[in-house]
This record gives sequence, C-alpha cells and structure tokens, in this order.
Amino acid sequence: MMELDPTETFRQEASELLDSLESVLLDLGQSPQNRDLIDAAFRALHTIKGSGAMFGFDKVAAFTHDFETAFDLIRKGKIDANHEIVTVSLSARDYIRTLIEDPDSTDPIIGDAIVEELQRLIGAGPATAKEAGPAAENAPEAAPEAPASAGWRIEIAFEPGILRNGTNPLVLLDDLRALGPCTVEADTAAIPVLADLDPETCLITWTVTLESACSQDEIEDVFMFVRDEMKLVITPLAAAGQAGFGLDMSMPGEAPAAAAEPVAKAEAAPAPATRAAAPAPAAPAPEKAELNRRAEDKGTTTVRVQAERLDELMDRVGELVIAQARLSQIAHSGNDLAIKAIAEEIERLASGLRDSTMGVRMVPMGSLFARFRRLVHDLSRDLGKPVDFVTVGEDTEMDKTMIERLADPLVHLIRNAIDHGIESAEDRAKTSKSATGRIELAARYVGAQVLVTVQDDGAGLNTARIRAKAEENGLIPPGANLSEHEIHQFLFHPGFSTAKTISALSGRGVGMDVVKRTIEAMRGTIDLTTIPGHGSSVTLRLPLTLAIIDGLLIRVGEGRYIIPLSAVEECIELTAADEARAKGRSFLNVRGDLVPFLRLRDLFDSEGQADPHQKVIVTSIGDTRVGLVVDQIIGSHQTVIKSLSKLHADVTMFSGATILGDGSAALILDVAQLVTLGQSRAETDRTPEAA
Repeated sequence: MMELDPTETFRQEASELLDSLESVLLDLGQSPQNRDLIDAAFRALHTIKGSGAMFGFDKVAAFTHDFETAFDLIRKGKIDANHEIVTVSLSARDYIRTLIEDPDSTDPIIGDAIVEELQRLIGAGPATAKEAGPAAENAPEAAPEAPASAGWRIEIAFEPGILRNGTNPLVLLDDLRALGPCTVEADTAAIPVLADLDPETCLITWTVTLESACSQDEIEDVFMFVRDEMKLVITPLAAAGQAGFGLDMSMPGEAPAAAAEPVAKAEAAPAPATRAAAPAPAAPAPEKAELNRRAEDKGTTTVRVQAERLDELMDRVGELVIAQARLSQIAHSGNDLAIKAIAEEIERLASGLRDSTMGVRMVPMGSLFARFRRLVHDLSRDLGKPVDFVTVGEDTEMDKTMIERLADPLVHLIRNAIDHGIESAEDRAKTSKSATGRIELAARYVGAQVLVTVQDDGAGLNTARIRAKAEENGLIPPGANLSEHEIHQFLFHPGFSTAKTISALSGRGVGMDVVKRTIEAMRGTIDLTTIPGHGSSVTLRLPLTLAIIDGLLIRVGEGRYIIPLSAVEECIELTAADEARAKGRSFLNVRGDLVPFLRLRDLFDSEGQADPHQKVIVTSIGDTRVGLVVDQIIGSHQTVIKSLSKLHADVTMFSGATILGDGSAALILDVAQLVTLGQSRAETDRTPEAA
C-alpha cells in the first residue's frame, strides 16, 4: 500500500482552502460589508496558518499571520473592507500558494512588499487599532458584553461523535485558559459503567467560569471550527449571579425556572455561536444523536481519489466492454440459451458499471468556471474596463478529462471578449450602454452534448476589418464574394489578428487557432455569432466524454465504421425515386426540408458493387443537417474510443478507432470533418466546369 505523505495531504487541503479564499475575496470585492464573507476569509486564513505551522511550513504560518491580522481588524469592525484591500489580499493569497507549492522559488522581498502594503492600507483605515488605543479595546461598547471585572460563565456540551472527527476538547479548554483565569468543572454523570463505555464517545459536559476582560467574540473564536458539533451557552457572570446560577451545572434539567431567562437571552444574542442550554447528561438528546449522525455522514460523503486511479478504472471498464461485446457475438452465433442468458446478464452489468464509472468521472462545470473569476478581475483592472462576470449552469457535468482540456480554450475566449469585445467606458457611454460590461459563461445540456457559451455585450465583430486583414494577409483575393460567416472563420486562422498593436494580451495572432484545434481534437465544433453594436457569442458544442460513447455501427463497402450516436438524428432509405429527384445534385427532400448528403463510398473510394438498398443517416453539425449514404446499418454499439497513432495524425476524417466483438477494428467517423472534406471535394469538382 502506498504510504501517505502528510505534507502532500497538507498541500492538497491548502490548495482547496486557497481556491475557496480566492472565491470569497472576489465576492468580498462586490460586497465589502458582507459579514459572512469576512468570517469565511478569516477562517480560511486561520486554518492555513495553524496547519502550516503543524506541518513545518513556518514561512507560510508567519506570512499568513500578518494577512490574518488585517482580516481580524475587518472582522471586528475596526477597519472597512475595500477594493484595495481585496486586491492586495489576492496577491497575498498567490504568494501563500507559491510558498506552499514551490518555496525555493519565492523571494522574501515580494512577501515583505505585500505585508507593507497591507499594513499601509490597514493604517489608512478609519479606525485602526493604533488610533483606537487600549481604551477603545476595553470600552464597554457592546451592550450584551459583561464589564471587564465580571467575566463569563460558559456551558459546553459537545456532540458524542466529536472525538471521531479528531477534535480534542481538552485542547479547546486550554485555549479558554489562555484568555484568563478560569475554573473548569466537568460533569461526568452521563458516563456509563466501564463495560458499556465507548472510548470514542464524548459524554462529558463542562461549565467554565472565566474571569477575564475578553469579549464574547474571543470566546466564540475558540470554538470556531466545531460550532456545528456542539452546544455553547455564554452568559455574563453578573447576569448569571442575578438569575441564581451557581458554578454547579450538574442537572440543567432541574435548574430553577428563573434560570431559563438568561439562557434564553444568550440564545437570542446576535452572535451566531450562542446556543440553547446543554441537554441533561442522563442520555443524549434525540437532536444531538441526529446531529452526530449527520456529522459522521459528512465524513463519508466524499473520498479523495487520485486522478490516475480513475483513468485506470476507466481503461479497465473499457476492456470489459470490449470483452462483453465479443461474448455477446459468440452467444448469438450459437443456439445455447444458457450462454445467451449469461451474455445478456453480463451486458446489463457491464452497461451499469460503465455508467457508474463515467458518473464518478463527471465533474460539475462550476469547478472550471470558478477559475475564470480571478482572470476577469485581473483583466478588468489591467485594461481599465469594469466587467460583470456571470456564470450559468455550474451544475452541468462533464468528464474530468474534458474539463481539463477545456480550460485553455475558455481562457483565450474570455481574454478576447474583454480585450476586443468590451468597449471602454467612454465608448460605451457614447452608445448609451452601461459603463460596466458583461460577460456570461454558460453551460447546458443538448441531448448527449454540452454547449458552453461565452457571450459579451460589447461592440461585436467588425466584419469589414476582418475582411481587410484577410486580404492584406493574402488569404482571399480582393473583392471575393464571401458570406459574413465565411469571413468570421478567418479569426481561427493561425497568425490572424485584427489588433492594431501588439500587447501582453493580444496582437500576435495566437489564440483562436489554438481554440479551434483543441475543440476539434475533443470532437467538438464552434459556432460564432455576432450582432454589431450588441456583442458576440461563441458556442462550443462538446461531447460529454472522450472515453466510451454510444455509436451506430455501419458498413460501407467491405469496411465497418462507427458514427457517434449523439450526432445521429434519423435513418432513412435512399430509394431510386429519391436519387432520380435529386438529379445528381446530392440533395434529399426530408419532410419538406432539403438535406444535402454525402456518399461515403465515394469519399472512401470503396471497391465493389454498391448495395441496392442504401441508407441515409441524417446527422446534425451545429445548425446544419447532412446525410451520410451508407451500404448497411448494422446496429448500435458501445464504443470504447482508442486514439489513433501519430502516423495517422493527418487523417482528419476519423477521430479514433474501436475494437469490435470479433476482434477487428472499426474507425470512428468525425462527422464535422467529413462534411468539410465533402464540401471541399464538391468545390474541386465544380472548378473545371466553371473554367
């Protein structure tokens, strides 16, 4: 068994915390007064600092301490969060990530500069700790808090399962002692006899008398990370004495009726940590048992698994699907009913296992979309263009491999939308637009495909400028008759750029051609639409997965091929009457719609006589419908996609191969590339006639 590296575990958990911190900071930039966001940022920093010190990342702990100090002042209301603090905090977050992932590459000067900037911004706040002074620290400004001389009475009851989660109550009690002189009294009445004792179940409750000038917030901070797994009642000592409370918490259920009043007041206090009184120790309350059960369930809802293991599992399932196809073919070639029954059962189980395995690999698009918030924030700042970034369909799921490969194309599209699409605030004002631009990143299911759209409300594409640049680069002759759609396709040509100057963001013609190559390698297509003056929209049509797909097995000549079932709309027969009506124009009338069709026998140069009853498979590529004429439709087929070798990299009409039940290989057709190839051949055939 592979030994677990504790520092690697810390790095993984810190990475998740830093991602969460970045999201919180970006939200805080939009809502600086949001108390929940401020608390969430502070908790993330507090956890990173503590865990870093525990695992020997002293530089991380030291730097995060200064970072945490700023948010502690914000949390206590001594300074206000603002855009400058958020911007510097994002830089601090990046520096912490570098300290964790590659500490040798960091320069302490960078960290010192960030800390100095943080201290400057904190010092510029309306009410810093220096300005407030010690008197402000001890001033009785909060109505519910007790005077410094009185102290607090704290009643603590943890959930029984808290020990199983790694929490040590004694450490928390020591943290309380650090706040000032205190008396701790434990109630052990609920502990059973030794024979019935479960050492992992916490049945002790505590009453703490704290004689300290600390605030209620400082007490609540001690229990910050276990608040959902305990009941906590904090009462000023003066109020507890007036209500008849003693230090003995033996049986809260038998306390005088007058005791309920201060506890109720503590429950109603604004601080979210205040809870109802601790339950009677004789037996855990039903709600405690339920909370404990939920806490235990929480730990088993997710499991961290290495991505390589998921890939290996998918490969094994793919091999199982191939073996199952061979078994089914053998079973149906004979007359043994028992073997046929077993083959059908294994087919059902293999199909279920395939779906379950693919489900495990599915990842919500929200995990990808969250990465671009920081990108939009930084580009908006660097270009001086205020931009609202909106995401839709974060719950849409795709295969993790697809999401990883989709990240770079979306980066290029979003950068282009901000740099080229969104106008400056002055130009937007001239067209009566809001000064703040808008970019929407959306994902949705359409059949067995996922549509990912990047849409902006900018100026739209300048068709005349794109055409002029294409003529200048010699891509088209001057005055060539092209549609707007054809002109816009030059944006995906390598080295093509309409930027007037070369900058750090654009101008070198690298970007959109990378997007096209990547999306086509993922068996996807790109739709580009624009409305002058109102913005542009780029839609990526992608399959859910690149591992196993449902396909349609066909025969053309002596060869067998697979067409992805997600691209198939319907299958019809090509009759002699249909061919006569077409009159060589390769168009088919499908319920009143003219659908062009391609003869795969001609494209593949197949030998032998064509089947007298040829079939047409109507496929859809974006908004275009195209028919593919084949000799025979064999049936549906679970297709395990195998990549072609580098020797076949230039064979664009096939996206991969699969192994059939009899052990032979079948090529998987790339419908979009087939259509492009068919169109180019048609233009070549027409050229001599035009001459």
